This record gives sequence, structure tokens and C-alpha cells, in this order.
Amino acid sequence: MPASPSTARAINDRLALRLLQQEGPLTAGQLKKLTGLSRPTVADLVERLAASGLVEVAGESGEQRRGPNAKLYGIVADRAHLAALDVRTGGVAVLVSDLVGRVLAEASAPIGDEAGTGPAVEQAVSLVERAAKEAGADRLHTVGIGAPGLIDPASGELRDSTGLPEWHRRLMAALQERFPEARVGVENETNLAALAEQRDGAARDRETFVLLWLGLGIGAAVVLDGTLRRGVSGGAGEIGFMPVPGTAGLPSATDCEGGFHSVAGAAAVSALAAEHGVTAVPEGPEPHAAALVREAVRRSATAPEAARFLDALADRVALGAAALVSVLDPGCLVLAGEIGRAGADALAERVQHRLTRMSPLATEVRATALGGGAVLRGALLTARDRAQDELFAPRDR
Repeated sequence: MPASPSTARAINDRLALRLLQQEGPLTAGQLKKLTGLSRPTVADLVERLAASGLVEVAGESGEQRRGPNAKLYGIVADRAHLAALDVRTGGVAVLVSDLVGRVLAEASAPIGDEAGTGPAVEQAVSLVERAAKEAGADRLHTVGIGAPGLIDPASGELRDSTGLPEWHRRLMAALQERFPEARVGVENETNLAALAEQRDGAARDRETFVLLWLGLGIGAAVVLDGTLRRGVSGGAGEIGFMPVPGTAGLPSATDCEGGFHSVAGAAAVSALAAEHGVTAVPEGPEPHAAALVREAVRRSATAPEAARFLDALADRVALGAAALVSVLDPGCLVLAGEIGRAGADALAERVQHRLTRMSPLATEVRATALGGGAVLRGALLTARDRAQDELFAPRDR
């Protein structure tokens, strides 16, 4: 059934806006070529988008001629301001951007264990307010939050999780109260890191892959056929609970001790380093285990104990990775999180070598390309997509 004229116009407008987002400012002639639309149709849509405040003349192309085709049209970047947060057990990082994702302000602050729930929430919210003010944002259109833990698929909120600070769960509501016009959403940190790696990082050429998060805790994000899979209860990738050989017991429904977390989480990695005589001084707020892995990578070519530690760590990581590969056959595994980032290519190559021996399914293991900014980048991309989906949504005209 053919689309009505108003629906066709709305679809064409959205297509043009997406192209302007992806390519940057374009001339009417370039829009005509990329969309396949006629010159009059492109002229009409540019006029409509300009009248709605979404598109403006951003300059002129390098063509040495006059006329409308020489004008460059771009998205009105300050039509909406966005905030992205990376929430950690020990602090929070925030950035504020315009509608096209250009970062205008960044800030971070530690929030110690001694802070009560109320003061901790106020610290985090105040940090967002200061960043918005620095960015010149009178209001925020969309706020994206990345945090550890399970997201309730019904409410879209963080579920109560043992071991995570209470202020994490209170933050979303507090931000919504302080920024009542904003659309506030939260997503699991590992899922956001995977979305960022898929769009801008190590998995840009992959429609299917798994991101393995190695940090204070263990997690995985599953992307199949270009789509992030969260599971029925939002718990897809909670592999810290996955039973593996080499533990003293089995995990329970409320405690992942005895699961994969027990052999590859930060505490287990630190203990493994001690067994091999590897020591290091942490850099900033990162887990001690990440500093140990980074130091081992630095010394592995000349210090046998450092190389043996990395080999033993790769043995452990490969246990969980092999289980993921055998079920999902993703073809690509990205090692992320503080420990995955510290291990870089040295750890990725060791894990791939072991997977090649353990599994008949060819799997390329890659180190994160975005490092410590993956969660924040994923939160920004999610906020930007949500804002653009609303602002660019087809409307009857």
C-alpha cells in the first residue's frame, strides 16, 4: 500500500536528517545524490526542516558558483543538549553535548564509600548541573546513564543489586526531579560499552560479536545481527554467575562467588598476580588488578614471572570465553573493562590462542579500541539516538 503524501514527506525528512548526522553539512545537490530524490523534493524538504528549526545554512561548499546548491545545510546542533553519565561504585563522570554529539563540557568526581546515599546523589546531580552550565545548556533534552547492575525491562530502572551503592538506584529519579523536562534513561555499563565499540570502536566491522567486560566484576554484552540482546529479564551476559572449573563451589541466585567471577574478577586477578610475584602501584581510581595487568604487559618481554601471570590470566579468561563462543558463535570477542583495557593486545592474543585450541569455532579476539571512555561514549550515543528519534520523528504535515 503506497504511503500517503504526508507520510512520504516525513520519511524523506528523516532520511535527510540521518544523512546530515552521519555525513555532516551537505549541499542540496549532495542530498539529492545520496537520497535519490528529485531536486524539487529535496528543495521542499530542506525548506520544511529549516522552518521546523532542525536545519540551517551552515556555510557554502567549495563550488565556485552561486545558487542554492552551493549552500551547505546542517543540523541545528544547539536545538537540544544531552548529558551522558558513567556511574561507578567510587564516583561518576559526566559530559554534556549538543544534538550532533559534539562534547561541550566534561567533569568527574569521586564519591567515596563513606558518603551517605543522600549526599552521594546530591554530589552526582550537582556535577551534572555544573557541566550543563559550563556547556551553556539552559535545559537538558535527554540524559543517558551507564551503571553496573541489571536493568528492569518493565520499569527501565536499576534493580536492587547486592554490592552496589544505594545511591546508584536513587540517581535516575533525582535527575528526573532536577531536570523535569529531560528524558532520563539508564542502561547497563557493559551494554553501553558494546554499543560504543560497535559504532566507533573495535567492532565497527561486525554485526555479531560479544564484549567481555573484565573489571571489578565480570559481564558480557551480546550483539547479534546488529542488535543488542538484553534477555527476558535484562540479564543476558551476567556471566559472573556462570559455573566454571577451578572454583571451590557453585554460585547462588544472590551471590556469584563460585562462578566465573571467582576466577576472573578483580580480586581473583590480584591474587593471581601475587602468586606470580607481580606488583604494581595503581594509577588513579582504577582497580589494583588493572595496574597489575598493565605492569605485567610492560614487563612481559623481559620478566618471565610477568609473562607467566599473563598466561595464567588468559587461561582463566578463556574458560568463560569458550563457553560464550560455544553457545553464541559470535566470531568476534572484544575484551573491555579496566582489566581488559590494561591487558590490551597482549592479553587478547593470548586468549585467542587458547580459544583456537579449545573451540572449533573461529573467533577473533580484539582489545577495546575506546578504553576507559567506552561507557560514557555509549551513554552519549544512546542519549543522542533517543533525542534524534523524538525530534526527527515523522509527523503529519
